[in-house]
Amino acid sequence: MATSQTAAGGTEAADSTAPDALASGPRTRAGGVQSLDRAFALLEIMADAGGETSLSELADASGLPLPTIHRIIRTLVGNGYVRQLPSRRYALGPRLIGLGESASRMLGTWARPHLSQLVEDLGETANLAMLDGDKVVYVAQVPSPHAMRMFTEVGRRVLPHSAGVGKALLAQLPEAEALATVRRTGMPAATDRTITTPEAFATELAEIRGRGYAIDDGEQEIGVRCLAVGVQGGPAMMAVSISGPESRVSWDFVEKAAPIVQRTAGALAADLNHQN
Repeated sequence: MATSQTAAGGTEAADSTAPDALASGPRTRAGGVQSLDRAFALLEIMADAGGETSLSELADASGLPLPTIHRIIRTLVGNGYVRQLPSRRYALGPRLIGLGESASRMLGTWARPHLSQLVEDLGETANLAMLDGDKVVYVAQVPSPHAMRMFTEVGRRVLPHSAGVGKALLAQLPEAEALATVRRTGMPAATDRTITTPEAFATELAEIRGRGYAIDDGEQEIGVRCLAVGVQGGPAMMAVSISGPESRVSWDFVEKAAPIVQRTAGALAADLNHQN
């Protein structure tokens, strides 16, 4: 946190021999096209697997037969949404990048009224962030009206262990997955307050889940305090935060602000689900 003063899928017919593992899943819509539901579900499985998988792994995760998966993946490869690797495994394709960037801009547009209300209520900079691979990416911000305020460039990526939003995001994951993330990234000390061991971080995550919000207490930048809340029940993993200098974001301020940020996170989740 820097300080500043101032269409996938083809027209595949329904496979009457395929199991209903995906047909009855959350992605199926009444009157929808089954092949599209399956294509999107396979893309999500690939994303959950780190962006790369094999056909057999897709079959195990989806419950679909290999011939059906092969037809869908072949269509996705032909359209650039999936690419085949030299190892004959498959990875998410480059055309998804443009879709993701456009979706991120729209997310910022939808979130802005909620962030603006936070700034009006609390007077400090409000942020929205998401987990992008093993890092946190800031997707929207509304700055504080104060001359001395916090500013983070939209699109900036940071390690999750030292950022309030990063902690709030990882606290939404199973503990083993969250700790695997910080072990992959390493836990360098940005300041002398940064948590730098997985064991201490596990304790921190338990405290976050218990109280319902995360704190960055000068762990990413000296003199800066941040309060972050996970956007529970939304269409994607996100976190909302407010941040400012310790002189204004005191512990009394944190106690007053926490329920306000929590209400904002709930309202944003409901709004995004309505948009979805």
